[in-house]
Amino acid sequence: MNEKLRERARLIRERSLVRAWEYRQRAYSKGVWFRFRRVLVDAAEAWIIDEADADVLELRGHITHPVGRELAPPKRLFFLTREELEPVPHRRQVPVRLHGELLLARSLAFLPFASQR
Repeated sequence: MNEKLRERARLIRERSLVRAWEYRQRAYSKGVWFRFRRVLVDAAEAWIIDEADADVLELRGHITHPVGRELAPPKRLFFLTREELEPVPHRRQVPVRLHGELLLARSLAFLPFASQR
């Protein structure tokens, strides 16, 4: 009986160490994918925008999401309202999920769900 309890305690300690390591990694490179997926969860729509349009958005005072700067190569991620996105001339809607086209884009605009704005 004691041997079963020792094995159970060892497994609990092992899981605790793994969980602690994973939690620490959230602030490092492993955590960037968690944070990027979190951005996608908050987005109702995703749009690829031109670099020049992203420059204009920044000049107008729109702030890029910090997780975009943590990726390599860096991406400019904007959360906009529909009214702010409509004047952007070079935009193309893409699905809100991790896929090659989204990952290759250098500038992205997201529309949040209605309850978030």
